[in-house]
Amino acid sequence: MAILEELKGPDDLRKIPVERLGELAAEIRAAIIDQVSRTGGHLAPNLGVVELSIALHYVFDFSHDRLLFDVGHQCYPHKLLTGRLGLMSRLRTREGMAGFPEPLESDYDLFRVGHAGTGISTAVGMARGDSLTREAYDADTNRGGRRVVTLIGDASIVNGVAMEGLNNAGTLKRQFLVVLNDNGMSISKPQGALAGYFDRVRVSHTYTDFKKGAKRILRKIPGGGVLAEAYHRAGEMTKAMIAEESWFEHFGLVTVGPIDGHDIPTLIEFLGEARDLDRPMVLHVKTVKGKGLDVAEGDAQRFHSPKAFKVERDERLGCRVEMAPSGHSFTAAFADALGDLMERDEKVVACTAAMPDGTGVTDALSRFPDRAWDVGICESHAMDMMAGLAKTGAKPFFAVYSTFLQRAFDQAFQEVALQGLPVRLCLDRAGLVGGDGAVHHGFCDVALLRTLPDAAILAAIDEASLVASLEFMRTYEDGLSAVRYPRDAVSDRLGGQDCPVFEMGRARLLTPGFADQDSARPDVAVLAFGTPAIDALGAADALGDEYRVGVWDARFAKPVDDALVRALLSRGIPVVTVEDHSVVGGFGAAVLESAAAQGLDASGVRVLGLPDSWILQDSRSSQKREAGIDAAGIARAIREAASARSGSRVVETKGSRGAGVTRGGTAPV
Repeated sequence: MAILEELKGPDDLRKIPVERLGELAAEIRAAIIDQVSRTGGHLAPNLGVVELSIALHYVFDFSHDRLLFDVGHQCYPHKLLTGRLGLMSRLRTREGMAGFPEPLESDYDLFRVGHAGTGISTAVGMARGDSLTREAYDADTNRGGRRVVTLIGDASIVNGVAMEGLNNAGTLKRQFLVVLNDNGMSISKPQGALAGYFDRVRVSHTYTDFKKGAKRILRKIPGGGVLAEAYHRAGEMTKAMIAEESWFEHFGLVTVGPIDGHDIPTLIEFLGEARDLDRPMVLHVKTVKGKGLDVAEGDAQRFHSPKAFKVERDERLGCRVEMAPSGHSFTAAFADALGDLMERDEKVVACTAAMPDGTGVTDALSRFPDRAWDVGICESHAMDMMAGLAKTGAKPFFAVYSTFLQRAFDQAFQEVALQGLPVRLCLDRAGLVGGDGAVHHGFCDVALLRTLPDAAILAAIDEASLVASLEFMRTYEDGLSAVRYPRDAVSDRLGGQDCPVFEMGRARLLTPGFADQDSARPDVAVLAFGTPAIDALGAADALGDEYRVGVWDARFAKPVDDALVRALLSRGIPVVTVEDHSVVGGFGAAVLESAAAQGLDASGVRVLGLPDSWILQDSRSSQKREAGIDAAGIARAIREAASARSGSRVVETKGSRGAGVTRGGTAPV
């Protein structure tokens, strides 16, 4: 890595002769492949934009100009070009390089981004802001001003927010460049009519198509002198790349391309021309996702964000990849359960928004092509489509990451809950997600959905529990329902026990001996929502005979088990609630509301969950430890709750009734 190791930033990059930039591209690719093979991470998206990233930093000065990413999972080359090679060895950890743009790392990262479709709109905002402060580039009055560039993929651009951004970008009266990275892929194959349009553009916009009418277009461009001059200077190649009938022209954006996104000299030439155009423009760049690693090029979906892997090359068998082993995941368990539901009930239909592998819908798409759909990165549309299906009597299941549910909350409110329609939400990646960090944590789905009347909000703790929850949702017809589960392997802790059916608003006791008020009295009761129940059992094991701990799988965050809350608090039993969700508006808050509604003293309730602050990228186990919801953190809370209860008794025996000191959120009982 003779070039990359000496590269401290884009100033050094621009000193490298163009003919040597291909060497740098190879070094960047090698560094990314080596690191992701060790730790996992986003691979194919980053391999596809190496040359494009080099060309962008070669032409623009993003220490001054603005670079806005859409999604952000293609930012590794950008980070290496901006001096962060030293952070690469600790990729997706707190001490190392975040997997998405991170302003805490570098001033070159302007926004934390991980949701698609946002880059154009934020770029329009910065363009307008720079114009207001007179910092914007202007060919006549401020040639040293700031230019604005946003990089978006062909699958992201179909998102509704991106469309809104394009619509507004066309009204700008200044330089504004949208670079469309067209690799023919989202995480999976892009869906919809616009994806078909891009497919046609790649094969039909021949040299003669572009050449026809190019001069006439240039004459219509206000301030198009730069491109007109380039037209005469660069000759036939430039003429061929001016697209007269581009779809983007209808938004008021000049469109150039498609051009080869792996041809660095051509990229530099066209970006150089686009840099000084004084009106909005789209540069359509054709790239190959996974470029430079044959297995990633051949299976870009599998290598979008792989776990650690090992590439083995054999002269006879060719290249093969061995992935790091992992347990049976909740996603895989959901895939099996969904297939079973669709087999048993012809009314069950399924949908995902560009995440068929990530949500476990891939098999359903192939087995039931008339009853399962991937709508692309269009969560709002997916929710409304599911509402329409429910209105016709179907039983729709929408599989979506918890973090992406937020993009469709208005539709969940207006078209689903307000209509009383039984749309079923299957929320993968709920809670802490590990290396993807704050942009992808599923931390607020309960808080959002709990506001909707007649909603049933469930959580699964293992595979049997997930299967049972989906069966409950299949027959729940009174309104919206949702089940949440993490990006994790399913536990076999309860594998030897029968999993009872879900009953509306009823918790499940996981520890024997505390079934009713006539049973032994626990020193502390733990009400756990979702997989923290498994950690709570681990905490109870660790405490041994020190305390009698009752652990309940809450099952529902709406409605909570009011009878259980009443039985525990009326007997003065300290309660610890725990969830892989924000403490603001989550399950613990629902328990406190239940206590208040029943006129119960809730001073003995401790709420554990994700803090009211951002948790950055790291392993999921480290993040749980930071939030205090791992087994050790739960055990600590149990000790404190039990000690507070014991301490209050000592205080009272001394005649100081009511004078006990609250510890850790608990009070004397």
